[in-house]
Amino acid sequence: MRARRLALELTQEGLATRSGVPLSTLRKFEQKGVISLEAFLKLLMVLGGMNEVVRALEPLDAPFSSIDDVLKADLAKPLRKRGRRS
Repeated sequence: MRARRLALELTQEGLATRSGVPLSTLRKFEQKGVISLEAFLKLLMVLGGMNEVVRALEPLDAPFSSIDDVLKADLAKPLRKRGRRS
């Protein structure tokens, strides 16, 4: 993110203002890599990269291509598994 910010010639203050992420949060993220998902997505909206995130979340292969495939599939209810320790 820092490299993207610098490539766009934005200061930390400018990015914080444009994204709505507090400056202290942005500084902490650039120094320690700690940030909430919401703040991370806000930064991506300004710096670019949301398309990459969306593409990464798309399923690689659809399990079914039609409703007929769904009806033909063996949809037996999986057994529930429970932990033994609390």
